[in-house]
Amino acid sequence: MTVLAGPRIVTPDGVLADGHLRVDGATIESVCPARPAGEVQPVDGAWIVPGFVDIHTHGGGGYTFTTGDPEQAQGVARFHLAHGTTTLLASLVTSPPDLMVAATRAYAPLVDQGIIAGLHFEGPYLSHARCGAQNPAHLREPSTDELARLIGTGAGAVRMVTIAPELPGALEAIAYLVDHGVVVAIGHTDATYEQTLAGIAAGATVGTHVFNGMRPPHHREPGPVFALLGSDSVTCELIGDGVHLHDGALRFATTVTGASRAALITDAMAGAGMPDGEYELGGQGVTVSGGVARLTDGGSIAGSTLTMDVAFRRAVAAGLPVEEVARMAATTPAAAIGRTDIGALQPGRRADLVVLDAELRVLRVMRAGTWVA
Repeated sequence: MTVLAGPRIVTPDGVLADGHLRVDGATIESVCPARPAGEVQPVDGAWIVPGFVDIHTHGGGGYTFTTGDPEQAQGVARFHLAHGTTTLLASLVTSPPDLMVAATRAYAPLVDQGIIAGLHFEGPYLSHARCGAQNPAHLREPSTDELARLIGTGAGAVRMVTIAPELPGALEAIAYLVDHGVVVAIGHTDATYEQTLAGIAAGATVGTHVFNGMRPPHHREPGPVFALLGSDSVTCELIGDGVHLHDGALRFATTVTGASRAALITDAMAGAGMPDGEYELGGQGVTVSGGVARLTDGGSIAGSTLTMDVAFRRAVAAGLPVEEVARMAATTPAAAIGRTDIGALQPGRRADLVVLDAELRVLRVMRAGTWVA
């Protein structure tokens, strides 16, 4: 039994000052508002928050998920764990069918081992007009046959798929995925407001990096942005790096959705945490300059160099309360992928937590009851 006491503890019910948290093995046993009698492990720092949950990341620390290499995938997970991300999906980009199947087969054991929480296919069923840094050579219309092959290969590893709902066959694909326990996100889409609502009615429950990679809103044609922000059943991913979204847009979106429907993500690529230079994303060259990743050919934003701890600090600096940001960085994204066993400092959940200093920088990380070196 480990008993942690000291700084403010962020729980689903609010902030506990001078409380304590009991960890039994890999699980949180209790969270209490008073200091306990007996031996405790004091925690230096200012905050204890739940371990971050990133449901959209392509790489980091010089490693990438997009090649289907399990050693690269483990490198990504180690890098982001050091920044407080205790759970993450491996996001792949638009690719040929054989690479998608090979990556699914290679990553399924990592899901079984708990190194990653599942696969997220961001593509290939996306809009040519809004494909951004996705490789247009591999875009295609939704295919339930292809999805059946991926789901069968993954045996539970496929967790989320991003689809543009206006494509032929998209609504059928969305319904098929939902029937097979896969979360569907709407993104990289040129859909109208009505087409987006049709995708939501078919079962889509996540908006992929809302505002980015989709038809911009207009007061006479609100498009997917208004449909996603305004739908109570949809969790909206937000990239809070100041590049993809102005801080004012981040704050505005969160006032619409509330923290219970806003999920901070990184959309990070291999250049996260690395020097400026040349990288690769889905077979396309990416140049990172001033910490901003863009396609070398064409200049489209190509993911980010963000980590979740930086996103956390930026959201607080934008004016959002720490307890709401903790929900956006952990509880809400965990719920979006159906993981009620993580994402909050609450009895019965896995003991994943991050100790932050007064400037909200990571001091220590615990995953499944064990402090990370």
